[in-house]
Amino acid sequence: MAISINELDIPQVDFDFVGSQAERDQLASIAQDSWIAKGLFAYPIFNYEDCLAILRDRRWHSAAALAAIAFGVDDPRLSEERQPSILSSEGEVHTRLRRLVAPSFSPRAADHLRPFMREVMNSLIDPIVAQGHCDLAVDICEHYPIPIICELLGAPKSDWQFFSRVAEDVLRIFDANNANEIDLILAAQADLDAYVRQLISERRDSPADDLITSLIAAEEAGDKLSENELVSMVEAVIIGGTDTTRNQLGCSVALFAEHPEQWKLLAERPELAGKAVEETMRYFGAVRSTGRFASEDIEYKGVLFPKGTLVVPSLVLANRDSAVFNEPNTFDITREPAGQPQMTFGAGIHYCLGAALARAEQQEALPLLAQRLPNLRINGDVIWKPSTVAIFGPEHLPIAF
Repeated sequence: MAISINELDIPQVDFDFVGSQAERDQLASIAQDSWIAKGLFAYPIFNYEDCLAILRDRRWHSAAALAAIAFGVDDPRLSEERQPSILSSEGEVHTRLRRLVAPSFSPRAADHLRPFMREVMNSLIDPIVAQGHCDLAVDICEHYPIPIICELLGAPKSDWQFFSRVAEDVLRIFDANNANEIDLILAAQADLDAYVRQLISERRDSPADDLITSLIAAEEAGDKLSENELVSMVEAVIIGGTDTTRNQLGCSVALFAEHPEQWKLLAERPELAGKAVEETMRYFGAVRSTGRFASEDIEYKGVLFPKGTLVVPSLVLANRDSAVFNEPNTFDITREPAGQPQMTFGAGIHYCLGAALARAEQQEALPLLAQRLPNLRINGDVIWKPSTVAIFGPEHLPIAF
């Protein structure tokens, strides 16, 4: 007979999402004896096998829409009806949305943008390469994904500052310290709604070779995206494709700065870009955890999780699971693929829709940086974003080369 999670004798921690290195180390120590712990509002899950099982079980629903509530913020404006989102929809609704838009997010579609990615990265490196130093987070990472998203959507490149601002502000909803920022979050969301609806209206009148036109045309067996679904999908691209990419690039370069021999190897062998991206995301992913809640009573491993229970699969710990990855605490861009992929993109039906685009952006950026910024090293104090944010990365990354 299953024992309720509420009665299970498990370790307790005073946080839910892995933030600092100290918190990761604390959970890693606990994970040696337990696959689960009790946090403030949720139950962190540690091992790769258990994280994967929960993310693939469709009874566990995405907690994206419950982020504020999970952090103790109960503002009625956040519960008002919003457009259907692929990030939080489940079941047949999610399957339908994914089926309609999948061709627009294929590896082939991402490959089409690779020459432009290289052009953008070279244009960012050119002004700083002769100096021998820069703040990589500000001078490179902050700007890199936005022209690419503009190109993808067919949006004016002059809108990059708007993209940057709304992406950062909307994502504050996933910050555990978001209680005092609700007005800012809602204002950014309203600005984004108005902007995206205008873009879609313009593209209906003047179709082009871009993602919005493709999404408008997306159809299968007579089924098409509604206006609200279109808005939600484009917003997901802007939000998901901006902050994740620039933070992951910052994390990856900071990691390489600690391993100069690997940086030199990547410069000499750019064909290792694919492995390098998988290894940097495994070893130091910008997305460190994700949330799921039980849509019904769920029994797993002899434990009963009552309906509504919130769990947090720890992607950062799953990526260091020695049962899956050989010598998991060693950073090695020549690492042969394990039997399972790194978990930073998630798993199951909510596996990152933009994974192909994100991989392509990193694969094009890292070898170029390695070749043009040799002898990379940290050149001052690295300032990291608060450990409470959902997408982690450097605020300032001073480097010399």
